Amino acid sequence: MFKKVTLFLMLIVIFTACSSKKAEDKPIRIGVSIATFGDTYLTYVKDAMEEYAGGLGDNVEVTFTDAKNDPSEQLKQIENFVTQQVDAVVVIAVNSEATDPITKLVTDAGIKLVYVNNRPQNLPEGVVFVGCNQKDAGIMQMEQMAKLLDGKGNIVIMLGRLSMEATHNRTDGVKEVAAKYPDIKIIKEQSGDWSREQGMSLMENWLNTGDQIDAVASNNDDMALGAIKAIEAAGKTGEILVAGVDATPDALAEIERGNMSFTVLQDAKAQGEKGIEAAFKLVKGEPVDQEVIIPFKLVTPENYTEFK
Repeated sequence: MFKKVTLFLMLIVIFTACSSKKAEDKPIRIGVSIATFGDTYLTYVKDAMEEYAGGLGDNVEVTFTDAKNDPSEQLKQIENFVTQQVDAVVVIAVNSEATDPITKLVTDAGIKLVYVNNRPQNLPEGVVFVGCNQKDAGIMQMEQMAKLLDGKGNIVIMLGRLSMEATHNRTDGVKEVAAKYPDIKIIKEQSGDWSREQGMSLMENWLNTGDQIDAVASNNDDMALGAIKAIEAAGKTGEILVAGVDATPDALAEIERGNMSFTVLQDAKAQGEKGIEAAFKLVKGEPVDQEVIIPFKLVTPENYTEFK
């Protein structure tokens, strides 16, 4: 009888050990839905995610999908992730105001959820956001602009995609600071949809009106780079200040050339790394702050080499 009990206990120990090993060997699967692969900045966030995930070893599998700036397509992608029973979902939302169905879908399935870059309209307990306080970028941008303008001049604002939280908050930050300067006038504002081509077209149209424009406050670098092309084509290089947000390599190159006045760093590497790190930790049951806020930094001709 004693031998039988001993054998039974040994089998339990062996079975438990094998089960634990299988659980450890099971890969952590993370599904990432990105608003669009066509956005310059978001490609850097994606690259950082891939690199960080690669450093976690073979036990982590990350799948990326391109929502192509379509909220319904993004929801379908996330439905697929839920059907596949991934361990965590990371989302760079197409529309910050259309995230509630995503949140409900993922959390109802008991899957960990992390939003990156574009803050969702609602952030319930257990859901994590990794990104920046977008209003800070607008405040930082306009404070520097006001300094370079000596507190007076006409400025135009290039807005990003109107469905995104960053567009509204960055613009609010610009306007909040501009309101402190009675001799600074915001004479035009329009969406360039984050696009370099649309930024160029927008600037061409504004220049063709003949209105005095002293500075361009762009919600991102790509639109600012488009504005620079239009300014160059009009023979006005050096006459109009241009500022962006993101501190992309192309923007840093234009600062070096003297065509971009300054930009504001939105740290793509940190957002990508922290986004995957948060998802990984949530799956492992490790503590994660509900909001992981990454600060903006001013990038000027004096310090741009630090960000190359």
